[in-house]
Amino acid sequence: MTQFAKRVQAIDISGIRKMFEGAGPDAINMGLGQPDFDTPENIKAAAVAALAAGKTGYTNNAGIDELREAVAAKLSRENNVPCEAKNVIITAGGSGALNIAIQSLIEDGEKVVFNDPGFVSYGALTTLAGGMPCPVRLGSDLHLDVEALKEQFSDPKTKVFVLNNPANPTGMVESPETVRAVVESAADSGVTVISDEVYEKFCYGDAKFVSAAVFGDNVITINATSKTYAMTGWRIGFLAASEEIIHEVVKVQQYTLACPTSIAQYAALAAYTGPQDSVAAMKAEYEERRDLLIAGLSAMGIPVNRPDGAFYAFPQIPADTVQKIVDAGVIITPGTAFGSAGAGYARMSYATSQENIKEALARMAKVVR
Repeated sequence: MTQFAKRVQAIDISGIRKMFEGAGPDAINMGLGQPDFDTPENIKAAAVAALAAGKTGYTNNAGIDELREAVAAKLSRENNVPCEAKNVIITAGGSGALNIAIQSLIEDGEKVVFNDPGFVSYGALTTLAGGMPCPVRLGSDLHLDVEALKEQFSDPKTKVFVLNNPANPTGMVESPETVRAVVESAADSGVTVISDEVYEKFCYGDAKFVSAAVFGDNVITINATSKTYAMTGWRIGFLAASEEIIHEVVKVQQYTLACPTSIAQYAALAAYTGPQDSVAAMKAEYEERRDLLIAGLSAMGIPVNRPDGAFYAFPQIPADTVQKIVDAGVIITPGTAFGSAGAGYARMSYATSQENIKEALARMAKVVR
């Protein structure tokens, strides 16, 4: 009988995937966090051109120089984070960046702190690295509890805090003041902040996004083309940090991945250096969808905090009702898939058409009423 590593057996398949794979043929999928838009044409054309030019070999472990330079320029220009190409590693999506960062930082038994409810990968990647996942409950408003985080930072075993802003699954955007407080408190305790910023372009209304690295040096910035440019399947992200951190993290990438796909890197180069109108169009559409969904949930009497960003709502729906909604043909994800503090909630992705949202609300209304 095959004996498996205990750290692998200690984790389970994502609850998001379980719900998705169990969907019926006529179900409306509001479970996956994937844009329903196509990748912009200029990006696809760049991939075709790279293929035609024979750019199909290995690249540098840290990615092609042109893309690293483009990412550094983007961070300097848009995020007010001084950056050079030597501070950037191109990765296999945001997930790849998270993995190599945690693997390079965590020793056995050290803690990784993250919000609860929070993105499913943080705890699993910590366990695979031999660390101890340390979820910290969000406040009643679904925002970070800074004082609770400070208490965890004071523990000598705490090595890393993962800041996800805008947040998955809640859709909340933390204020610049909160981000500053968290980064500075972490620095005071020698805790490295991994800032997962993959939804940065999707903030609505008065919500203001700010990169964590604006407030400190001991920050690893992670982002990806996946959500911003509707490129989930292209698997290109990046990690930006000090040269000291880059020197160690790239070792993990070298021996696990070698390098991201060459053709996809040239496509990402076109994404960062080309027209950005597609991003603005997606954001405007997401905001309309958000308003439609929140209005519909509120009309049914379902309590929900209005999300500031990303493309998720996190309404309060009991677990038995979640299952009834799924049985009625609307795929949503139980809040417990994102941590124990998610009990009594469900995540709904509005990365689907307004027509689908209207039909989903109609199906839900029959269940709720």
